[in-house]
Amino acid sequence: MNKKKELLKNCSPLPNIPWEEKPARSTEPIWRYSKNPIIPRDLIPSANSIFNSAVVPFKGKFAGVFRCDNKTRVQQLHVGFSDDGIHWQLSDERIQWKAAEKENQEITTFLYSYDPRVTWIEDRYYVTWCNGYHGPTIGVGYTFNFKDFFQLENAFLPYNRNGVLFPRKINGKFAMLSRPSDTGHTPFGDIFYSESPDMKYWGHHRFVMGPTYGWQATKVGAGSTPIETSEGWLLFYHGVLTSCNGFVYSFGAALLDVEQPWKVIARSEPYLLSPQRLYEQVGDVPNVAFPGAALVDGDSGRIAIYYGGADTVICVAFGYIHEIIDFVKANPSKVDIFRQYGMSALSI
Repeated sequence: MNKKKELLKNCSPLPNIPWEEKPARSTEPIWRYSKNPIIPRDLIPSANSIFNSAVVPFKGKFAGVFRCDNKTRVQQLHVGFSDDGIHWQLSDERIQWKAAEKENQEITTFLYSYDPRVTWIEDRYYVTWCNGYHGPTIGVGYTFNFKDFFQLENAFLPYNRNGVLFPRKINGKFAMLSRPSDTGHTPFGDIFYSESPDMKYWGHHRFVMGPTYGWQATKVGAGSTPIETSEGWLLFYHGVLTSCNGFVYSFGAALLDVEQPWKVIARSEPYLLSPQRLYEQVGDVPNVAFPGAALVDGDSGRIAIYYGGADTVICVAFGYIHEIIDFVKANPSKVDIFRQYGMSALSI
């Protein structure tokens, strides 16, 4: 127990974390909840599908921001609450963003919003999402109570997706991971790191990592809020391969340097989870397992990873932080090892 607690940094106890014990015969570092999906596509009357969402502890229970595509197929965000992290109640009305300052007013016009992340930093919950502003970019806002939501300036120019904030300032600056893209579902995508002194002006852009081969051969993107450990920032990320039947989204994990998070210590060569269950393979977009949030108990090292299945429903998987880190370190990507020495991936 002490080793598990020493591994996690700045991570509070979460005794009511959703949990299910590992199946007796499982040898995998994470395992699916036996009653997945936890949120069906039609939990609220207006929804066509509910997926790729973010949850956090809130007042002894749980709250979150959810992607709920409606029956006109417009992508939008809704708020939700839960007593146990498994059974959820979602508002049937989308979040109405207010301008945090007068100068933000002109960017609050709603076009579409999707794939949110929620991160507690200092005194509030920050929300980042893919925001429609002349194409997809990273919207930024905050809430104190999950009732009133305030929108800040977009972090970047179009086109960008998968904006994920770190849970504390790094070297005195807010920090974010993102994936520059274009107007469509790109056949490319690298993860980049950026910093900001004020959540308004972003710079110090650094390459973090790109595609390799196999399950992450086409593109990669940051998943849930990074978790600080004594081994580095633990980042869950999705990887995409292009099959003869289209994209396949799986997810793995990486360790990033604590003070220079653009430096990859290790990342998993095998995936942690790929779309192999019916609810991950069949839906509006087949073959998708997309991580968007993770809850961690600082005492036990337990983790609950929330992910979207087939762009249609929300699922959860469980594991232990120390086992996931051991998995990453024991199965590092050869491409990243070779890059450290300036060698081509073709040398593998």
